[in-house]
This record gives sequence, structure tokens and C-alpha cells, in this order.
Amino acid sequence: MRRRVFFWLAVAILLAVVILPILWIFLASFKSHADIYALGLKDMFIFSPTTANFERLFFTTPFFLEMRNTAIIAVASTALVMAASLPAAYSFARWNTGSGHLLFVTISTRMFPPAVAAIPFFFVFKALGLLDTHLGITLLFLYFNISFATFLLFGFFREIPEELEQAAMVDGYGRMQIFRKIIFPLISPGAAITAVFCLVWAWNEFFFASLFTRITARVISPALPLWVGSAKVDWGPMMAAVGLALLPTLVAAWFMQRYIIRGLTFGAVKG
Repeated sequence: MRRRVFFWLAVAILLAVVILPILWIFLASFKSHADIYALGLKDMFIFSPTTANFERLFFTTPFFLEMRNTAIIAVASTALVMAASLPAAYSFARWNTGSGHLLFVTISTRMFPPAVAAIPFFFVFKALGLLDTHLGITLLFLYFNISFATFLLFGFFREIPEELEQAAMVDGYGRMQIFRKIIFPLISPGAAITAVFCLVWAWNEFFFASLFTRITARVISPALPLWVGSAKVDWGPMMAAVGLALLPTLVAAWFMQRYIIRGLTFGAVKG
């Protein structure tokens, strides 16, 4: 009994730590400047709601352009990552392509701090005219996510018995048919969680987005700190922007939670 009480107490504390900041963001987006700075616990939930923050966000800033850029770049980079990493991980898992050396080189792109790659990438992109372009930042996200996705999918492919493929080949299936009809349905939970991780990373990435975008391709993450001034912080419009920026990833995670749970437990039980 005591263990159960401590367990649910720990769960309640964890949920409070995770949910309360998100709840405060959405509540603050409907508060006036004075209500935001009210310190009482009662004032957090009891206030006069206002849409002024959203009106200021929508009509005085390029918010919709930044959200559109974020969606285009995040979805495009994730699609390219999955298209490249799925066959690469399958090749590494089944045929040990490169005798392990090529897989190590692929993973090594995530072993150094991002700041190390910023300067060479900046000069290359400047020479190619890719600064502040959708293509440039998409290729950059592709470069950094493909190693993570390949390594993650490699582990999922290793969990699938080779005997399934051998039996399918005896039945006359070709290699592409085996991958499409047998392997991919089995790997779909792992592919789903990999895609979600890549999408969330691309959606929230700040460092490279702030360095390689200015106006045309600027995404939402480097635009949020612009509400912080030298004299004050416009918490209302900033919280409205943060709340709207959170919604797509929250909705995506909600609809993909079944696949995420299956992907996290993929290969955990063998029988």
C-alpha cells in the first residue's frame, strides 16, 4: 500500500512538472500584461481573458509566414530523412554494408557539437547562395537528422528475423516486394517514432535556424526571442506564439501515440 501511494505521488509530481508550464503558457496567452504579473495562485486561473495578444501577433508580425516556413522545412526534411535512412539502415542491418565503417561514419556526424559545423556550413551555403532559403535549411536538417534516423532504424531492422525474408524469397518474392509487403509493415512502429523525433527536432531547432535564416525562410523558433526587449518582455504575444507553435507537435504526438508506444517497446519481448 505504501509503495502504491509513493508511486502515484511520484506520478502526480511528474505530471505537474510537465503539464503546469504548458498550461501556464496557454493561460498566459489570454491574459493582459497586468494579469500575467499577478503572483497569487488564484490569479493563475481566475482572470479576464483577452484576445489582444493574438491580435497583435497576427496583425503586426509575420507569424503566419514563419509558421508556414517551419511546416514546410520540418515536413520536407523529415520526408527526405526517412526516404534516405530507411534503405540505408536496412542495408546496414542485413548486409553489413561497409563492414561497420560506413555506419560509424554516418553516426559520427552527431558526435561533435553543432557549433563546430556552423562555420564551414555557413561559408559553403553563402558560396552556393543557400543562406535564408528553404532548400538550404532543409538540407542542413537532413544532414543532421539522417545519422540519428539511420542509427535508430538500424536497431529496429536488426530485431526482424532474417528467416522471414528467406521464406518469402522461397515463395518467389523479390527484394523490393519483401521490403514493401513484409519488412516495412513490421518496422512501421519504429519508422513512426523515428519520423516523429526528426519532425519535432526540425520544428524546434533554434541554433542553425537562427544562423542560416533571416527573413525569407525564417522559422518560428528564432522569432520567439524577438519579443524580449532591452526594457521589458512582451510575455502575452510571446506566449501566444509559443502556444500556437506547440500545437502542431502536440497534435502530431497525440495521433501518433499508438505507434510511438509500439516503437518504444519494439523488440522488448521475444518469444
